[in-house]
Amino acid sequence: MSTTNGEAAAKNPTDKATYERLQKDVIAVKNDIAALTEQITDALNSFAGTASKQARRGYKQARANAEQAVEDVSERGSAMIDAAQDAASSIEETLEDAITQRPLAAVGLALGIGLLIGLTWRR
Repeated sequence: MSTTNGEAAAKNPTDKATYERLQKDVIAVKNDIAALTEQITDALNSFAGTASKQARRGYKQARANAEQAVEDVSERGSAMIDAAQDAASSIEETLEDAITQRPLAAVGLALGIGLLIGLTWRR
């Protein structure tokens, strides 16, 4: 006849008490592990939430920085265009004044430049 551990423990009162204590200890360990698992899960969820918030904040900050950089470049570009238009206007006014003051010299200069371009073009 074969007997199992449970039957043997039931036959011997000392072993039965030890077996019950071990069962209680195992149940306590299982409960501790369950509680620890729950704490770890809560900590990980909290960490994930915090990381998500920080990532959103970082994204918003990067987007704001990029928008500011685009705005700065746009302003600088507009300023450069304005400066180029002012310079072209100034050159135009200077040429008009020179032609108005010395019309024959301006025509002679234009003919001379045209002749040089023509000779250079021929070769």
